[in-house]
Amino acid sequence: MKKPGASQGQSASELISKRIAELADWRGETLGRMRKLIKEADPEVVEEWKWMGTPIWSHDGIICTGESYKNVVKLTFSKGASLKDPARLFNSSLDGNARRAIDIHEGEEVDESAFKALVRQAVALNASGKSKPSNKAQSRGVGKSGTASTHLLRKRKVH
Repeated sequence: MKKPGASQGQSASELISKRIAELADWRGETLGRMRKLIKEADPEVVEEWKWMGTPIWSHDGIICTGESYKNVVKLTFSKGASLKDPARLFNSSLDGNARRAIDIHEGEEVDESAFKALVRQAVALNASGKSKPSNKAQSRGVGKSGTASTHLLRKRKVH
């Protein structure tokens, strides 16, 4: 079977739609339903296709990924550990310092309003950190010569 990411020239949204159609069972229906809820929660969400065929939803950073396995559809929120989850939707990857996931099994329903609230929280969290440059961004530098990176590294050592 040809990997979904092998198609050149298709947008991420097209590739995600294709993945949902290829699943052609409860997993495709579930992933499609969750995609719809993400878009309803954040109409400005950006769909991406990364890591050899993983649907990603982003807004000022990754909100969550959507993966399908034999027995589960997994939605992993990259900053899930920082989100309030009063409805206790997170049921997987609970031990990590950053990520949290929602595993959806066949026949399970997710509380739509609680899920949308998680998406909105993730967007707000991403936006709140937008003005602070990450260490990764600082180490890349600003100019072509790399002098900004060198200056930042020197400045850190001095303090």
